[in-house]
Amino acid sequence: MSQSRLLSSRVLDESSWDVDDEVIIAASQIVQSASQRKPGGSVLGRVYIYRDREAGHTRLYQDYFAEHPTYGPSVFRRRFRMHRPLFLRIVNAVEQHDDYFQLKRNASHQKGLSCLQKATAVFRMLTYGVPADATDEYVRIGESTTLKSLRRFVKAVIDVFEDEYLRTPNDTDTARLLALGEERGFPGMLGSLDCMHWRWKNCPSAYQGQYSGHYHTPTIILEAVASHDLWIWHAFFGLPGSLNDINVLHRSPLFAKLSNGEAPQVNYNINGHNYSMGYYLADVIYPSWATLVKTIPEPRGNKNRYFATAQEAVRKDVERAFGVLQSRFGIVRGPARLWDEETLSDIMTSCIIMHNMIVEDEGIVDPDECFENGGDNVKPSHDRTADFEEFIANHKKIRNQNTHHQLREDLVEHLWQHHADRYS
Repeated sequence: MSQSRLLSSRVLDESSWDVDDEVIIAASQIVQSASQRKPGGSVLGRVYIYRDREAGHTRLYQDYFAEHPTYGPSVFRRRFRMHRPLFLRIVNAVEQHDDYFQLKRNASHQKGLSCLQKATAVFRMLTYGVPADATDEYVRIGESTTLKSLRRFVKAVIDVFEDEYLRTPNDTDTARLLALGEERGFPGMLGSLDCMHWRWKNCPSAYQGQYSGHYHTPTIILEAVASHDLWIWHAFFGLPGSLNDINVLHRSPLFAKLSNGEAPQVNYNINGHNYSMGYYLADVIYPSWATLVKTIPEPRGNKNRYFATAQEAVRKDVERAFGVLQSRFGIVRGPARLWDEETLSDIMTSCIIMHNMIVEDEGIVDPDECFENGGDNVKPSHDRTADFEEFIANHKKIRNQNTHHQLREDLVEHLWQHHADRYS
């Protein structure tokens, strides 16, 4: 008979009310074994795994964050896609913004996961695109905790850094972009525009027809504008992959501030003609708007050939930005495994924000992050919003085809006269 049954039988037996040493010993052993038993999870059927989180944090800290870490700066840069000071800046900001990442004790007074453990697990998913369960063995963090940390981390990054690192160009930014464009032979250029598809592996069955396009698999579209330094100035994400670039452009907020009269003033002269709106270099699929400059398909003559070569070379800036973004954050290169579009949008937006932070921190692009397949808080510049008639006039001005063709002809002459030797 076991000790617990022996104790129960003696308690129930009226003839054994006398407390003796054997009963006291048996009771103490039962209490001791119950107190040493590890607490189980709150979910029915879940098996508790003792992961030794404190040892995991100690090992992680010694590997990367100690004064003399096991893995040096070059290994840290390769595995986290950024230098350690920038990583710690992001982690500290997220920890202050969301107390979920602060070290706490649970109901049984055991220490939880540290902010470094949660952030490292999140970065393993973002940079390598691995499943949430793949981080458990090293970081000592469960799958459900990793997914929750991922969702809260990307939201915190957006809340803290979006206003600064995913801003539309202000007056200073516009002046710098215009100067860079003029140096490269395109006065008035603000960047290059294109779209990228992110495959949605776990797209719900009800949405698969809507999100499947020419890739014959569900995808979500990202529209972006990038400059020569690969800074992404505009990101519009979330439209289904069944749309093309023109459909995305018609729904994009890219020219919203320009229509409202809130965009910075842009004035320049090309070949004797004055222009008051900046433009973006785009592919041939885009419409012939005054704010877009496309290449010349099948160009004839030396001037047109020079222009087509120069336009296609500079337009690759946005494709290079897509390639570097996918190289730094493998999660947006591989198929998306999450189910809800909101989380995917937060992941894409936060990766773009951290991409811009890396561009600001390093200033150059690492050769290993090249495109594989070819492919301070800002105040509004103007306080006044355009009225309805002015809005309609600006709207028509943006889509003026005559201005588009005149601008392209002027750029052909400008490149031929001043920059033809660069592309010979």
